[in-house]
Amino acid sequence: MNCKLTFKERAEIGMKILAKQKGVTLEQARAQAKWLSENSTSKVKKKRI
Repeated sequence: MNCKLTFKERAEIGMKILAKQKGVTLEQARAQAKWLSENSTSKVKKKRI
């Protein structure tokens, strides 16, 4: 991997990768969040302020 990328180049590469991914519905996002919370191995949950 080329470590001498500028921030702008990294952002462009990231946007290209995200553009190739399929979209996610709200139901899919909720199901994923529920699955993650149920299967989390962390005992201490972080609270949002």
